[in-house]
Amino acid sequence: MIRILYFAQLREQVGTADESLPGDQAPLTVADLVERLKARGGAWAEAFAPGPGLLSAVNQSMARPDTAIRDGDEVAFFPPVTGG
Repeated sequence: MIRILYFAQLREQVGTADESLPGDQAPLTVADLVERLKARGGAWAEAFAPGPGLLSAVNQSMARPDTAIRDGDEVAFFPPVTGG
């Protein structure tokens, strides 16, 4: 299984805090996963539209689009954090 977590505004946009995908969909990259989520259309396509502001982590380490995802991994998506 691949566990996916959604945080902050992204969680509100897609209407869920987390989900799991079968491990047979791995290996893939963060970019591949984003494309699969966007393909759901509607709020998913809007939430994962290209542009600044979406960060990802794999197993609690910051990830790049080409970061590999394997069965058993946890992937988190979240907006950037600003301080002040």
